[in-house]
Amino acid sequence: MPNDTSSASTALGAPTRILILGGGFAGVIATRRLEKLLGRRRDVEIVLVSRDNFFLITPLLFEACSGTLELRHCSQPIRPFLQHATFIEATVGRIDLDRRIVSLTVPEGTAQDLSFDHLVLALGAKTNERLIPGSSQAFTFKTIADAIVLRNHLIERFERADVETDPERKRELLTVVVIGAGLVGTELTGELTAFVDEIVRWYQTVRRDEVRFYLIEAGPRILGEVDPALAAHAAKVLTKRGVDIRTHTPVKRIDEDGITMADEVIKASTIVLSAGIEPNPLVAALPVEKDRHGRIIVEASMRSAARPSLWGLGDCAAIPDPSGKPYPSLAQHAVREAKAVAHNIARALRGEQPRPFVYSQLGVMAALGHFQAIGRVMGIPLTGFPAWWTWRTYYLFQMPRWSRRIRIMIDWTVALFFHPDIVKVDLAVESRQLERACAAGADAPMRLVSGEATRPRLTERAEPAPMAAAPASRPAP
Repeated sequence: MPNDTSSASTALGAPTRILILGGGFAGVIATRRLEKLLGRRRDVEIVLVSRDNFFLITPLLFEACSGTLELRHCSQPIRPFLQHATFIEATVGRIDLDRRIVSLTVPEGTAQDLSFDHLVLALGAKTNERLIPGSSQAFTFKTIADAIVLRNHLIERFERADVETDPERKRELLTVVVIGAGLVGTELTGELTAFVDEIVRWYQTVRRDEVRFYLIEAGPRILGEVDPALAAHAAKVLTKRGVDIRTHTPVKRIDEDGITMADEVIKASTIVLSAGIEPNPLVAALPVEKDRHGRIIVEASMRSAARPSLWGLGDCAAIPDPSGKPYPSLAQHAVREAKAVAHNIARALRGEQPRPFVYSQLGVMAALGHFQAIGRVMGIPLTGFPAWWTWRTYYLFQMPRWSRRIRIMIDWTVALFFHPDIVKVDLAVESRQLERACAAGADAPMRLVSGEATRPRLTERAEPAPMAAAPASRPAP
């Protein structure tokens, strides 16, 4: 990896380096478009940095959680997607805008400095855990690890409930609370209800009407991003599946065993937080102007007025539309912003003025599971199966390679004829499994370490359930 200590432009004969931070929708598509525009120029170097070697098609994560899709099929490896750009899997540690240097840490490596002439921030956002006290006790839903952990946890609740003799404890085990009824919270609730409808058949002592779902929203209605009529239709679909929808109901606190509202406490073993996002912490640390949500303020061209070498897009930037209102943080906007910022950087390199980004939303859709969805596409409202088919078709073609599209279509076809399985993805290594067995009272198997017979070392607190460790995920009770 390059190890520069000064701006690339100051090095004699060095190419102009465009550095893109973030391997999500926005970062990868911006890199790909820059390749098409500038990839064959020897005086330009394009570098993409991401902490993962894949990018996630987030809308497909819901079906990956329920088992409709294979987990890896909702993501795309970055390297095969690029042709001329350099890809570096690394974690960004610090951004020095004055010296034009980014500090990177490669996996199992040391920090290295990488200089830039143009920096594109596409670092995305994280779940906002500052709004509600105790948010760290809840699950989040933004990564593949989140989907694995939540799926494992929900299946484990059913396993425990199937042998639970205490009615109150069983009720808690079978209660699911989703906080935040925007697109993510509503789609996740719909997919989880469909998943539970299918798997409950395998548990002899669990009835479907014993499983309780709560969708909690502080605002006046669910799906504030769509038309009220479509949101009302989604609410009707979910209510028929037994979802208790609470609007005008802010959550005061999240605990290990439930949530507290103004006048009620709900005991629940599964709590998912989707009540808003905030920009990546690296963005918060930058010495640039930000809006009240913490996003960097850029011009309509997505360029920083104070720092012409800095560009921002996606969830971490406030990009004004023609009326001055920031564009929403939606995938379709990120895709168009990525292409537009690439063209503007190319114009800047030619000495031309960047053009403002102008985009009219094509529509918005939300899948609800069981072949149900709602949406408005090109001004046409859609509900039920037509909306569901449109939703799937659109996101299928967001996958950039036919190899992945075909795999997804095969998964979807198989799911039409077979029920989802209840296999947990146990990420515990053998030694951790032995520790769990010992904690449960089994005889500790002997193993050799440096020629001596020893027993597996036990943790101070036994964990009865096999849970995968993931940041900001709620531990098993």
